[in-house]
Amino acid sequence: MASEQQPEIRIETAKGPGDFASAMAIREIVFIEEQQVPPDLERDEEDSTAYHALAYLGGHAIGTGRLVVLDTPPEGETGRWGRVGRMAVLESYRKRSIGRLLLERLESEAVRRGLEGVMLHAQVYARDFYARRGYQQTGSVFDEAGIPHLEMRKRLGRAQGP
Repeated sequence: MASEQQPEIRIETAKGPGDFASAMAIREIVFIEEQQVPPDLERDEEDSTAYHALAYLGGHAIGTGRLVVLDTPPEGETGRWGRVGRMAVLESYRKRSIGRLLLERLESEAVRRGLEGVMLHAQVYARDFYARRGYQQTGSVFDEAGIPHLEMRKRLGRAQGP
């Protein structure tokens, strides 16, 4: 009896309005509906210039994240830095390494763009997820959109440039 092959998880660069709409739909479910983040805080002007990645399974978008190149590095850092954010995976697909795959894609894009490192505002419950991937906490817990967060940073490997 042959076993049925599971669909592969693919991480793609968001291209065009359809992909952007898929990313926004995932974020609406995760942040606005599940976590009660106000819509005006969830969406911002950085969406139009950010690099967006999407996770697909069987042709369906199931996760997303974005990378924003910062105008100035975080306090105490030098060089060009980015900020990872809006990491979201639909609930029924969590605990399948999709977040890790999205984060790896965003970090690879940061290296491709010649960034020295990336920072993020992690929800406190996700601290260990990021720590296992080399992120270090900087500072204390703070409130963002009514949810406890902390800043974490990671220096990247030798950047290759754009």
